[in-house]
Amino acid sequence: MATVTATKVSILRYKPNNIPSSLTLDRFVEVYIQVARCMNLVYNGFGAHTYRDHLGRADKPVLKELQLQELNDSQAARLALESLEADVKKANNLVEKYKSRARFYLLVKCRHIVKEVQEVTRDIGKSLAALSLANTEVLSRISDQVDRLQNEMQRVEFETSHSQLQIVDKLDQGLRDQKLDQGFANDMLEEIARAVGVPVEPSQISKELASFRREKEEAANRKERAEVLFLEQIIELLSRADAARDYEEVKKQYLLRFQVIERYDEREENIRPLNSFYCRISKTLMVDPVSLCTGTTCERAAIEALLDSGERTDPETGEVLEDTSLRSNLPLRQSIEEWRELNYCLKIRCSKAKLLSGMDSSVEEALSQMQDLMKESSINKDWISVGGLTDIIISILGSSHNKDVKRKILITLKDVVEGHARNKGWDRIIPCLGRDSSISKAAVELLYELLQERSGWNVSVCRKLSHQHSSAILFLVTLLKGPIRESAEIAERILMKLFEINEETISCAAKAGWYKPLIDRIVEGPESSRIPMVRTIVNTELVDLNLKLLGEEGVIPPLLDMASRSFESKELALSALVKLSGCHANKELIAVAGGVPLVLKLMFSPNVRSIIVVKCSEILEKLCSEDDGIKFFVDENGTQLELESIITNLLALQQKPNSAHNVRRPALNALLGICRFEAGLVKKAVLTANGVSLVLPLLDDSDSEIREIAINLLFLFSQQEPEGVVEYLLKPRRLEALVGFLENDDKGDVQMAAAGLLVNLPKSERSLTMKLIELDGIDAILNILRTGTKEAKENALNALFRFSDPTNLESQRILVERGVYPMLVNFLRAGSETAKALAAALIGNLSTSSPRLTAVTKSTSCWCFRPSQQPLCAAHGGICSVTASFCLLEAKALPDLVRLLHGGVHETAYEAIRTLSTLVMEGSPQKGATVLHDCDAIKHILETLTWGEDYLKEEALGLLEKVFVSKEMVEHYGSTARLLLVGMTGRNVHEESRQGRKAAKILTLLERYSRSSTCLVPGLFG
Repeated sequence: MATVTATKVSILRYKPNNIPSSLTLDRFVEVYIQVARCMNLVYNGFGAHTYRDHLGRADKPVLKELQLQELNDSQAARLALESLEADVKKANNLVEKYKSRARFYLLVKCRHIVKEVQEVTRDIGKSLAALSLANTEVLSRISDQVDRLQNEMQRVEFETSHSQLQIVDKLDQGLRDQKLDQGFANDMLEEIARAVGVPVEPSQISKELASFRREKEEAANRKERAEVLFLEQIIELLSRADAARDYEEVKKQYLLRFQVIERYDEREENIRPLNSFYCRISKTLMVDPVSLCTGTTCERAAIEALLDSGERTDPETGEVLEDTSLRSNLPLRQSIEEWRELNYCLKIRCSKAKLLSGMDSSVEEALSQMQDLMKESSINKDWISVGGLTDIIISILGSSHNKDVKRKILITLKDVVEGHARNKGWDRIIPCLGRDSSISKAAVELLYELLQERSGWNVSVCRKLSHQHSSAILFLVTLLKGPIRESAEIAERILMKLFEINEETISCAAKAGWYKPLIDRIVEGPESSRIPMVRTIVNTELVDLNLKLLGEEGVIPPLLDMASRSFESKELALSALVKLSGCHANKELIAVAGGVPLVLKLMFSPNVRSIIVVKCSEILEKLCSEDDGIKFFVDENGTQLELESIITNLLALQQKPNSAHNVRRPALNALLGICRFEAGLVKKAVLTANGVSLVLPLLDDSDSEIREIAINLLFLFSQQEPEGVVEYLLKPRRLEALVGFLENDDKGDVQMAAAGLLVNLPKSERSLTMKLIELDGIDAILNILRTGTKEAKENALNALFRFSDPTNLESQRILVERGVYPMLVNFLRAGSETAKALAAALIGNLSTSSPRLTAVTKSTSCWCFRPSQQPLCAAHGGICSVTASFCLLEAKALPDLVRLLHGGVHETAYEAIRTLSTLVMEGSPQKGATVLHDCDAIKHILETLTWGEDYLKEEALGLLEKVFVSKEMVEHYGSTARLLLVGMTGRNVHEESRQGRKAAKILTLLERYSRSSTCLVPGLFG
């Protein structure tokens, strides 16, 4: 029901003797319209029809015609017009009377108001009829329509809506029966409030009751005793409702009762009821006592049931009841209520003592007593708080370690706040959401009640929770995902309401691990909602599983859409895509959605802002990471994009003047990501886009990260164009920078790239080698061998070939003196297969120089006069050492080299055989062959002929050819070797093949030293 609004109604003001002789009918139309509008204000909401209905039925042409007519100046016309003027004043007074009245008052008085409206409407109709009779000639053309209008107004009957009449009748009956119990008061208050659209909140109800009190005072001033009595009864009834309680009045009432019980012993918990409190029929305590004509008092429901059965005698005295009417016994009812309230106060006092005892059993007993009190009467919800019990149990909630006590406190608090929540104890309750299931279930149920009011959600309290207690969101999300279905459902209802009130809570929930609401807003919401949600993705730490979930739920297409909109949307969307592209599963989703062409278009557009270039570059970088290369550089149809232009544009970004580091850096990373996994693209970058010349200057960049990316790119580019790199490095201070990269222990990829760059540069550049030695490049490489990553170590081993070249004894000696030998031997034992092969090859390079560096002793005439001799090297026949002759025997490398022969790895076996070959010298193979025999190497070399690849077999045959120059070796291994070699030559020993020729040559050596009886070394292959 709408409230009557304060619209000022202007009425015609004139004195009868001032009416002009030619009064126009437009005055009548004006009066009619004013009356209609006035009465609509008062009548709105009470009836089935309004004045506007009549105005609608009155033909507009008729009204227009009336405005054109002039009334005659007769006495009858004057009197009719005066009467109409008086009726308009009545209507206007009626509007003034009710326009500012409260909605509750308008409802309870609706039957009376409708009667007044009906009467004034009929009076206006009569005046209109008189005016029509006085002007029959003027109104002849529209007389029928005018007659119909005034007849309707005279016969009008307005009705109050059926639902409103039901409420009014129920209220009137309750007042006649003097029903003042709290349950009836709650029901009536809720029905009235619902009918007039007033929230059932204490603040709103207080305003409505205050208006009743003002009406009562005004009625008292007007000496309207019946109106005063009527309003007093309504105020008394509705004031008993929970939502109408004034907290100060409730507190005052409690303190009055408490003063009475102070004279009772503290152990007293109950005051015995008087006999008069019991019903004579049911023998139970009465709630609504009524008296019979005989003076006997019974419970209303009990005596009504007895009378309905046909009984007409007094249940106590047996007298015949001449009058069966019932009268409420108000004094007895008040006495019973007072007795109950005194008992409530006794029990509250007792419960307080138990709570303060500190004993869990007493606390639980007190909580049970409090729950019983609230079931008996809702007033105890307030009295428990007034008595201080609510604050005490909230304090216990925060300090107790007893789970049962905590759970029971939460249940009790829920009963306290249910129906009229008072916002206490947030800080104590919210942590309980994160406890075990029984406590958290009670806590979330209590929280739900705290967020309610009678008409639904308490929006202001919800808003307070969402702004001040972000931890509650985390706990609620945890409950939502938990195993307790009831807790999860309540948590979800609370969260969804908080999301509706404050969108920031969606972000909090996402940070707590619930992404669906955030995803829904991004996918389906307007851009104003999308932006804060996307910002949450950008600012939240997300693991791969979360990123995958976001992609699967469909956030990527709307993000790509946002990337085509405003700058703010674009930047946020690209930032989110940077994060999402870090998850492998999302890369394909971005590609399928056509994201890569869009990113490239944004990145290379003219006048694009640097931050957009940065974000686009980061996306490209992530798309080609994890060995994916150019896999996702496709359009939405899966067609490969033109990569040459992408590389050219990425390199061109490095040439833009005043290009900031944060722009160039990600672009370089993207270029590196593309080139790292596609050799063909590297070649295009080097040859077509002149990549080397563009990247080389970046080694001097002030940004360390750009320098590091540049060295990685040069490592790749140098495979295609090493000469340009050498020329650049030989310039002043360039090589120092390269050594600096080798010394960068914090960046394994940088060390790997720098060492790899050295590998790719021509080893014939001896000046470069010596310059590196001067700059302690060897030390930097050896340090990588100690601490670098696997890949860096392998590249570092490869780089050492520059310094182990047999044609450069100086660099070899420096290398050995710096301690390389023990490290190489260690790699033979514990390195990767690649590292083992490289270490074996490096030892072979050093061992190649050993014969030239071995010190040969001079013989003396008499052995007894020779000084004490150093042991001679079994392979080289002189005095050897690691540092002097680079002897691999002195370095203890032989056993580990032999071990590589039976590892089944072709590369390591190949390098091991090549290195072992350096021990068997041309012209005097006997010593080296004997060394190999003694360490069981020849047996394993022969075995390689059974499993090795062709290149390995050829190397093995080459060594065996030198070994079998020794007759002794033929005698030991001839028979076994012959069987293997014959198989390699085929049926024709003169077969034209490299392996065949070598095998045939060795067979010739075997035949030269063969005897009539074959000598086999027992167990050679056993």
